[in-house]
Amino acid sequence: MELSVVILNYNVRYFLEQCLRSVQEAIRNLEAEIIVIDNASSDESGSMVASLFPEVIYIQNTENVGFSKANNQAVEKAKGNYLCILNPDTAVAEDTFVKALNYYKKTPGIGSLGVRLMDGTGSFLPESKRNLPTPWVSLQKLMGRGGNYYASYISEFENGKVPVLVGAFMLMTKEIYEVVGGFDEDYFMYGEDIDLSYKIEKAGYVNHYYGQTTVLHYKGESTQRNAAYFDRFYGAMEIFYDKHFKKNILLEKVVSSGVKLAKWKNKNLKSEKVKSLPPLQAYYIVSDNSELILRLEKLLKVKFADFPHAFDSVQNSMIVFDADSIPYSRIFEVMHALGGKNNRFRIRPKAANFIIGSDRSDEKGMVLTF
Repeated sequence: MELSVVILNYNVRYFLEQCLRSVQEAIRNLEAEIIVIDNASSDESGSMVASLFPEVIYIQNTENVGFSKANNQAVEKAKGNYLCILNPDTAVAEDTFVKALNYYKKTPGIGSLGVRLMDGTGSFLPESKRNLPTPWVSLQKLMGRGGNYYASYISEFENGKVPVLVGAFMLMTKEIYEVVGGFDEDYFMYGEDIDLSYKIEKAGYVNHYYGQTTVLHYKGESTQRNAAYFDRFYGAMEIFYDKHFKKNILLEKVVSSGVKLAKWKNKNLKSEKVKSLPPLQAYYIVSDNSELILRLEKLLKVKFADFPHAFDSVQNSMIVFDADSIPYSRIFEVMHALGGKNNRFRIRPKAANFIIGSDRSDEKGMVLTF
């Protein structure tokens, strides 16, 4: 078998359904399998997978064992020569795996491959490609000055070598994953991808970023920048430094002080009212399904206008995409073109009875069922 797509799920039933439907389309012409491992979700994720995706390999944990251990469990069952570690709150383009595999196979010495990630507003996620988070770089990141944290020397649409990739999408051979020992289980929910990227490069391989396909990732790194976030970030970095860098007590004190300052700064910023989005001026839907259009109009209590051919001027609008009528690759192109104009995007996955979207990178997103 060529490819195993491994998806770790925890209480995101609707995001998981969209992810699985998009992955099914993207592996249509590949010899591939999908493995979902669930960390004791309390929603309907398990019953949904069983009823809608019986061909998916589903592993149910009785407790939340964390990101690293769960992914390692799933990889043990994988039969593919290649692995893709994929978040459940993603949707892939129809050509994502084919393009990524082709790039991977023709690139000598490659270790792991990441791709261009975009959030639910159509904005590029800079964590798609990162530099090695030395203590100084990490401190800058905690203080909100993450310029050196991200690999900005490569544009979002280019390809090239980068030290660190994000665990939302990591493609590699199963052999490399096993050679470096997979995800380190000392990490629970942050830092695992940094550690794995570093171990891959220490083993003599080079990680690459591939910017010619896009994956939608609803929840960016800006999510939940509260006290718990800073504790997790710093805790993960402590583990990383202990494993891979010489101990420096003075530097540890500086970073620890930086964490406290970042928490204080964040608390004061949180006290400021979050800027609300302007009222919607228009509603558009891209669908060939007249019954669906009428149903959503009734549910949303709106009237959809015809989506204009020259859509670049669309702003302050909601655009609903029906994935039965438009491919994800095209959806992502339109979202990118209309991002930053106060537009809100919703997607109805193939054959689904809901629309899904996220208007901010620091929110889980929203689902409307019908």
